[in-house]
Amino acid sequence: MWEVAVPYPADRERDRPWVMRTYAGHSSAAASNALYRRNLAKGQTGLSVAFDLPTQTGYDPDDELAKGEVGKVGVPISHLGDMRQLFDQIPLGGANTSMTINATAMWLLALYVTVAEEQGADPSALAGTTQNDIIKEYLSRGTYVFPPGPSLRLITDMVAWTVSNVPKWNPINICSYHLQEVGATPAQEVAYAMCTAIAVLDSVRDSGQVPQEKFGDVVARISFFVNAGVRFIEEMCKMRAFAQLWDEITRERYGVENPKHRRFRYGVQVNSLGLTEAQPENNVQRIVLEMLAVSLSRNARARAIQLPAWNEALGLPRPWDQQWALRMQQVLAYETDLLEYEDIFDGSPVIEAKVNEILAGAREEIDRVQAMGGAVAAVESGYMKSQLVSSLADRRRRVESGEEVVVGVNKFDTTEPSPLQAEGANAIETIDPIVEMHAVEAIQQWRANRDNSAVEAALDALREAAKTDQNLVEVTLACARAGVTTGEWSQALRETFGEYRAPTGVSGASASGEAGSEIARVRDRVRSTGDDLGERLRMLVGKPGLDGHSNGAEQVAVRARDVGFEVVYQGIRLTPSQIVAAAVQEDVHVVGLSILSGSHLEVVPAVVDGLRAAGAGDIPVIVGGIIPPDDAAKLRERGVARVFTPKDYELTEIMDEIVTVIREVHGLS
Repeated sequence: MWEVAVPYPADRERDRPWVMRTYAGHSSAAASNALYRRNLAKGQTGLSVAFDLPTQTGYDPDDELAKGEVGKVGVPISHLGDMRQLFDQIPLGGANTSMTINATAMWLLALYVTVAEEQGADPSALAGTTQNDIIKEYLSRGTYVFPPGPSLRLITDMVAWTVSNVPKWNPINICSYHLQEVGATPAQEVAYAMCTAIAVLDSVRDSGQVPQEKFGDVVARISFFVNAGVRFIEEMCKMRAFAQLWDEITRERYGVENPKHRRFRYGVQVNSLGLTEAQPENNVQRIVLEMLAVSLSRNARARAIQLPAWNEALGLPRPWDQQWALRMQQVLAYETDLLEYEDIFDGSPVIEAKVNEILAGAREEIDRVQAMGGAVAAVESGYMKSQLVSSLADRRRRVESGEEVVVGVNKFDTTEPSPLQAEGANAIETIDPIVEMHAVEAIQQWRANRDNSAVEAALDALREAAKTDQNLVEVTLACARAGVTTGEWSQALRETFGEYRAPTGVSGASASGEAGSEIARVRDRVRSTGDDLGERLRMLVGKPGLDGHSNGAEQVAVRARDVGFEVVYQGIRLTPSQIVAAAVQEDVHVVGLSILSGSHLEVVPAVVDGLRAAGAGDIPVIVGGIIPPDDAAKLRERGVARVFTPKDYELTEIMDEIVTVIREVHGLS
């Protein structure tokens, strides 16, 4: 995924410049800094920072859970020294920086502000965004740390502090993008995003930290980050509905009179999980159509767009692939006339009817969630998660049945060899495993060289403040300046707030219309094999490491249950040893691991070896995820029974193959 903050020409879009961004970061702060400066030299005027999973979930590189995850999906930032390196020779006083960070958003903002101050910048001049939307983390990405209540308190403190101290900063970027990835319909995406906004704004208002006369400033700094799928009309109407509903809520619920404060400000990432591994060249036209859906309607036009690279379903894109994604936006901005006219959809009865349909569904769902007590209560009860898991199961059913066509996947799947993939294993970027070793050595050296008494004093002050209603930003800034690490800041708050494991949504999910002949056939095989073994077949579905993208694992768990397996699924963020212990304790017949973060070569063999050490080496292990062919071969050499990738989209066929694996292991015909 790449962005580049380049304002479109003033005469093309005078009142609302469009920002192009490249979502980037990997390996180390030094490597990412070189990447950012290279992009800025190409004309980029803003940055979008991708952080690795340990940073997102509050762990240092030498933590057991960080193994295999350091530098994989973003840059590791463990302390002030890393943040200095990340923005070396990049003046933050004149930058516009977006940081995709949620659970540890307060910590990363503190590091950023501290580095800016060291550069001589006035914090009041800093411009940028911290995503800071924890609700969607419980529902989709899984990079939460603390329970919902304390997490909302951290967001509230950040909003209140930034409005007074960093007034150009967007303290929260409410992110419905991942809700669509895990199954949300347009109405659900709009509704759940608005429920999150209501929860945050209510909390800020009720905290008393912001006077009523400045509440319009709070609303004006709330931004949104949405998904754009390939259903062009539906996606464009969704954005018009979003803008209309936001104006309505902020005016009626919060009494914000200034229309500029009520403007719906949003950025968009076009749908990465809609990209296909099969015939990946088709992803180019998907990306362009999705970009048009959020740019053609001027009254609901995105203020920032970031595009994935065509080959993201295969692995980490190369710089050339990322440049191609950037050029798509630049052609639209500088060569076409799409930005020169008023809204071309105003007055269309078709568009108006679709917008009203989405609005009606969203309002109904908002009322339902508010009646439960709001977004936090709907997370804790598992309601919203179950709704999303059910929606995704229904969408998968439509694709598998052919009712919903995906070109190159379930129709028109004959293909010629692609010259874009002629480089074979070199067609994607890879991260050298030595990166993690260097990060571990570096943080140990950082701890050895700092003033540890100052660190302990800062952490003690943080712990004490967390027990009160004191705003936590200032004590977090003190921790940053003292040399505290990401893991230490998070652990201090874990000790006070506790940790949390969100509902998986699997038990309450329904998969309507799934009972076809193929489901029935596989269900018979599951029952027959269980009879042969004298017990019901049991499958453990595991998410090792810090990868929180759990929708694949959840759909596997739902389908396994539907074909007759007894399913053990404990959610995300498990160590290999925890997965092994659960597999042995539950006496399962197969272990299925889901990994999308690229850590498969580290964590999967650890599970296989752990089962052997526990005397359970006869339990077969299967793996699903974005796994390049060479890596899949290595996993099979290490004892993995089957490897499934995004091209294996038919879950019922996967279930059938799992039954075959179990029968092979037990010597059944």
